Amino acid sequence: MDNRLKEFEKGHVAFQKVKFKKSKDRFKKLVEEGQNPKALFIGCSDSRVMPAMITGSKPGDLFIVRNIGNFVAPFNPNADYHATASAIEYATSVLEVSDIIVCGHSHCGAIEALYKDIKQNPENIHTLKWLDLGQEAKKVATLAYKNESKEKILRYTEKISVVYQIDNLLTYPGIQRRVEEGTLFLHAWYYDMESGDIEYYDDDNYEFKPLIQK
Repeated sequence: MDNRLKEFEKGHVAFQKVKFKKSKDRFKKLVEEGQNPKALFIGCSDSRVMPAMITGSKPGDLFIVRNIGNFVAPFNPNADYHATASAIEYATSVLEVSDIIVCGHSHCGAIEALYKDIKQNPENIHTLKWLDLGQEAKKVATLAYKNESKEKILRYTEKISVVYQIDNLLTYPGIQRRVEEGTLFLHAWYYDMESGDIEYYDDDNYEFKPLIQK
């Protein structure tokens, strides 16, 4: 094994000896009964953000989708490959989760990339196209915070982008139907890596509020 991956091998050994052994019955039950997650969690691929860790969730609790920028492409009923859309459909129509969480985070590389002049490169063609999903948030943030510092603009873009992804979720017929029926609930979250705090978007008051009251 490559020496660079040795730490993962050691981590797996520790998992087998401690965590798996301690929760062996739970893992066995998950195999026998299948999965029944509480929520679909759409998060960023950023290696510093770990959904299970920041939510304290256990195996089987979350159906997790991660991509660049925690973006959601609008519904597009063609026969192309749509990884995130497929996971969304599976979670809502097959697993029938009751909640969808779209969680953005501070210091997001995808959001920062929106403000950079990235050269066209065939090796990044899919990433450059994917970043289009953050352009509306950039426009709003640039107008609202035009006289503010770059850092404030970036933080606001990260937050408002999550709200736009919720709007995109509602373009999926199955999601819109279940939301109207009251069987599916959508949540926009923002994770601050420096403080460890999570905020949620209150759509009644159009603002982000602490998920927990301290």
